Amino acid sequence: MAIFQLIGAFMSAKASIEAGKAREDAARMDAFNTETEREQGEVLALQQAASRRYEYDLATEANVAMFYASGRDVGSDKSVEAFLAKQKEIASTDLSRIDFQRQAQSSAKTREAMALRRGGKNARRASLYQAAGTVAYGLHDFSKSMAPTPKGGTP
Repeated sequence: MAIFQLIGAFMSAKASIEAGKAREDAARMDAFNTETEREQGEVLALQQAASRRYEYDLATEANVAMFYASGRDVGSDKSVEAFLAKQKEIASTDLSRIDFQRQAQSSAKTREAMALRRGGKNARRASLYQAAGTVAYGLHDFSKSMAPTPKGGTP
């Protein structure tokens, strides 16, 4: 009967180890998915920045053409220069915001992936400790059941 307890302890320990490995594997996959989301966010931010630069270039060309068509000299008209400078400043601010947001989101996703990996490693480590405890407890119970019982009476 005691041998079955010992076998059960080892089976339980093996199950704990396998469960810890599965949790670590799942955490690695979650971290990979989080890093993929980070990369997708980076690409989206680059596309947004490129789109904003393109819009600025188109608007600048249209404004310059409109000023020339109305007879205003773009190079010497101070109000035209001020207008174009303000448009450039707005575009630059927009691009800075896009870049800041990209960096913040990227950093958050990187930290999230690291935390997921760490959680998986900790789950694996905990399963190993649990398995070791289960085996130790099983061996202890086995040794108690195999110990000879005193004959005769109480000392």
